[in-house]
Amino acid sequence: MNRWRLFLSLAVACLSTGAQAFPGFAEVRAQYRASDAWLLARDGRPLHSLRVDMQVRRLPWTRIEDVSPALLRALLASEDRQFYAHAGVDWSAAAASAWRNLWNTRTRGASTLTMQLVGLLDEDGKRQGRRSLTEKISQAAGALWLERHWQKDEILEAYLNLVSFRGELVGVAAMSRGLFGKWPDGLDEREAALAAALLRAPGATASVVATRACGVLQATGALDRRQPPGCEGLEGLARLALSGGLKEGWLGPEQSPGLAPHLAQKLLKAPGARLRTTLDADLQAFARATLQRHLRELARQNAEDGAVLVLDNVSGEILAWVGSSGALSDAPEVDGSIALRQAGSTLKPFLYALAIERRDLTAASLVDDSPLAVTTSNGLYVPQNYAPQYRGWVSVRMALGGSLNIPAVRTLVRIGPDAFHRRLRESGLLSLTESGDYYGYSLALGSADISLLMLANAYRTLANGGRWSALKATPDGKPIPCNSGGCAGVFTGTPHAAGTAASAFIVSDILADRSARAGTFGLETWLATPYWSAVKTGTSKDMRDNWCVGYSRRYTVAVWVGNAAGEAMREVSGISGAAPVWREIMDWLQRGRVTSDSPSPPTGVLSSNLRFDPPDEPPRREWFITGTTMRVVKRATPTALARIAYPGQGTVIALDPDIPPERQKIKLKLSGTADNRWRWHMDDNFLGKASDVIRWIPAPGKHRLTLTENGREIETVRFEIRALPLQPGTARTRARKSGRP
Repeated sequence: MNRWRLFLSLAVACLSTGAQAFPGFAEVRAQYRASDAWLLARDGRPLHSLRVDMQVRRLPWTRIEDVSPALLRALLASEDRQFYAHAGVDWSAAAASAWRNLWNTRTRGASTLTMQLVGLLDEDGKRQGRRSLTEKISQAAGALWLERHWQKDEILEAYLNLVSFRGELVGVAAMSRGLFGKWPDGLDEREAALAAALLRAPGATASVVATRACGVLQATGALDRRQPPGCEGLEGLARLALSGGLKEGWLGPEQSPGLAPHLAQKLLKAPGARLRTTLDADLQAFARATLQRHLRELARQNAEDGAVLVLDNVSGEILAWVGSSGALSDAPEVDGSIALRQAGSTLKPFLYALAIERRDLTAASLVDDSPLAVTTSNGLYVPQNYAPQYRGWVSVRMALGGSLNIPAVRTLVRIGPDAFHRRLRESGLLSLTESGDYYGYSLALGSADISLLMLANAYRTLANGGRWSALKATPDGKPIPCNSGGCAGVFTGTPHAAGTAASAFIVSDILADRSARAGTFGLETWLATPYWSAVKTGTSKDMRDNWCVGYSRRYTVAVWVGNAAGEAMREVSGISGAAPVWREIMDWLQRGRVTSDSPSPPTGVLSSNLRFDPPDEPPRREWFITGTTMRVVKRATPTALARIAYPGQGTVIALDPDIPPERQKIKLKLSGTADNRWRWHMDDNFLGKASDVIRWIPAPGKHRLTLTENGREIETVRFEIRALPLQPGTARTRARKSGRP
């Protein structure tokens, strides 16, 4: 009896001095954190949920109104039959338990649901194992406090959301979805009994849980109501639930639409977070469905992956981010939006924009589409057109619109890889980490690796008159933690000019010209929209990737189609692969818009009537930068088509240290007869007439040889002279050591 007296005295002392204060129900609910975080659309609608806390599994807070009455009955019958009658402590049960424990040191359960909730709210009470007598008394005092400040249903609701049922499953929602594959409001009597049985022994075997659940059914009167099958088969149901056999799809569409998994992975870091993005929920769903539908049609051609991005041209907000084809892909976790892949012909608009800006070319200038072999340090580079035939002399408009390869390479030869490389990086393609010479002339045909994200913003730069600015995926514009690879520099950086408004306008006008595309693609294609849009396709080597990127007055849409593993597709080009997706999304964006006017020309751009002599192309109105206007474009006669034959473009010449420099002069050569008006210039220094024999004394370094006519540049080649180091034992080395010349 001494121990019983001690228990009562301690209880009275504790209760008389007051219990610690706990937070209110609203505060507990506000502080609750699900193990998932949520990605929201710009209007607050859910796009995707992602589990962030891997220690426990909690789903969003469940109201008591959303819990099955069967589970509430089972819980009270199993844990606290007098819950609605006591004030926090069931004194009769506590006294009986205390008396039993005078003769048995093993603690028997007398804790009410309120007392258990105190333990869940108390940091120290979260540890596993038995509670001491003092802890039991403190818990009882806390329960009395809660009962005075909380309502009964609030206590029950908080308990159901905070209690651990089994393993990592915490809270009634996680338990119900994790064990039975349904929400708590759908639990029946038998499932509810199994759930209640787990509370006393979360790690018990299926047999033990079933036995206890049968007792719960008896306590609730379910068996008395003769609801078949009663306890029969309960152990089998328990085994199936505890093994996970009933939870298929437990994070189904009610929990997460699953529309933006790749962006969710980048943005969601804090458990319970609900992060609003710039994505449009309807557009995101439409873009994803459109991509998947077209990829199903291309499945026989070995194309299973794709990605889509939609940007707002003015704000830079990302309106849609589809990183993969989802279930159609063998690697759905790979984000095709930021994967680095060969750009194909999608870089050509930036090349011609630079040439037009530098006034090296106009949209009416003729470029030669004929077989080409360029000498480089690695040998001859022989580019080929996508189509096997060559067109001879074509205007820049037709060359870019028709995506001809040879004219693009000739243009890069004129401009130089380094200058083009700088322009691409200014346009946001920071994945080009090597020098222009490293990529060489194949850079004109997209041999460098870029990401769809970078490319989309580069085209948005053209849409904005050559003005680059960073993208944003959240309303506050906070940069996404993705600063390497395909994300490098996309979400950070100071707005800057990546070209002139004039050159961007002219290139955009070419990309919007269906007649300029007709020679290669025909008039009626996926690219020919009834509203103004500028668009370009691209296909990488061996058809491993194809792209379609374009913009209207307000939006930029970028699409990639290919395979995450890099496998080649079969007969899938930008027109047949990515373009249909691009067109459907652009049509969706333009729905309901009556006007589709083309952009107004910026200052410094004017139009002029133009004709060709001979008339290889029909007369037209053409746009020019002020000071470059032409009314007649006359093709040169064959005798005027001689080219610089030696040194060739990109040639590297090594000087022999054993031969005097004057004996290593380089003879400048043309491929044909020189005109009397032609002149040689080396690094802007006049060398002489091209009709004369010119032998140039080489100097180590990089040089630029230019052929001119009356001050106008005809052709320029760049080459390099390298001086090899003296080797021990050579004649000149021995001569220098002996002091002899």
